[in-house]
Amino acid sequence: MKFKNIHIGEEIRLKVVEYNIDASRIAIYLKCGMDEIENFYKCQDMNTTDLMRWSKLLRYDFFRLYSQHIILYAPKSKNITLEKNTITFKKNIYTKDLIDFILEVIENGIKTRQQVIDEYKIPKTTLYKWISKYKK
Repeated sequence: MKFKNIHIGEEIRLKVVEYNIDASRIAIYLKCGMDEIENFYKCQDMNTTDLMRWSKLLRYDFFRLYSQHIILYAPKSKNITLEKNTITFKKNIYTKDLIDFILEVIENGIKTRQQVIDEYKIPKTTLYKWISKYKK
């Protein structure tokens, strides 16, 4: 899965095929016609209301694709000093899809381990744990 350029309509179409959901069921749930469903599949992006309805229908968090894009490609923010009591550490922010994508980039020689660490700002120990844990 490519996180750099997200074509949400194509991702939705792939999930519909994967889950083998009938088009008539989709039309009834979304209260739209078959032409509108095809238009959804062609959309590069869509509004959040429609995306939420697709997420509920397919029981898949399509918003996570955008979250993973932000994790990988957002510019580095300014360092803002906060009190230690207000900082909360968020564990398990990396999904299996994201881990597979990064390991595939390294395995195929597209980027080195150091390039992945620098570009995606993944801690070195985390990357090496993934490599040892998910080694094929």
